[in-house]
This record gives sequence, C-alpha cells and structure tokens, in this order.
Amino acid sequence: MKKVILITLCFALAACGFQLRGQATLPFETLYISFPEGHPIGTDVKRLVQAGTKTRVVEKGKDAQATLDIISVVNDKQIMSVSGGGRVREFELRYRVSFRLFDAKGVDIIPTNEIALRRILPFTDAQVVAKEGEEAMLVKEMQSDSAQQILRRLEAVKIAGTKAP
Repeated sequence: MKKVILITLCFALAACGFQLRGQATLPFETLYISFPEGHPIGTDVKRLVQAGTKTRVVEKGKDAQATLDIISVVNDKQIMSVSGGGRVREFELRYRVSFRLFDAKGVDIIPTNEIALRRILPFTDAQVVAKEGEEAMLVKEMQSDSAQQILRRLEAVKIAGTKAP
C-alpha cells in the first residue's frame, strides 16, 4: 500500500511540473572570481559555481574565459520606526552587492550591476541578545540569496558564438 501511495505521489509531482533545479549552465568553461577581502559572498559564489555548474573556477584571471568582479558589498542597518517613548521598534537591514562580468579581453558581458536586498527586523529591548542573533542570521540569509541571484544572472548571459542550452 505504501508503494502505491509513493508512486501516486511521484506521478502527482510530475504532473504539476515539479522538477529538481539540476545544474546551471554557464556560457563559459572557466571563471575567475574577484571579491573584496573579508567578504564571504565571494566564497559563497565560488562554492555555488563549483557545486552547481560544469564551469571551472580558476585562481588567476589570465587563465579565465570570464571574470566575475564583485566590486563592493555593503551591509547596513537603519531605524524604521520608534515608539512614543523614543525606543526603536524596527530596523531595516540592507544588503547591497555590486558586480560586473567581463571576458578575457576586458569587454563587459554584464556591466556593473547591483543586487539590493532588505529585511525588516522587529526590535525589543528585552531581547537584545536574541535580536543580535536574528540580525546575524538575516544578514547571512541575504548574503546567500545574493550569491544565488548572481549565479542566476550568470546563467542568463548569452555570449555571441555560443549555443543556447
């Protein structure tokens, strides 16, 4: 009986169009990733490219068909609302990544581009330590989301002379 239910569930998933994401297809075989020192987003992008594509990440820009230059990463926090007594009630967390992609000749494939993410963080004085942990978790999640968006933008690139997948 369990096998019948499992098979029925598999057919239902197939019928609704569900499929696993699979590997991304990037239009270049080698990629060099340049990023500001101390920002882990470069490591995240490198890991996503290595694990989710057939593209090889190289250690030197001269060995790459394309270079992803992560120009800047800005993470800041702004007060969104205050109580009648002047206490902070909400913060807005912002995470911005600027990047560009260019080929071995220095020609822009993706000109300077920006990914901007925002998250609202409710704040309570009674839970300062918990809110600090929540803030760190939200920043890490925005960093991961930015890395995935960069990979999707790289996948969407069309280079002259290459076939579309």
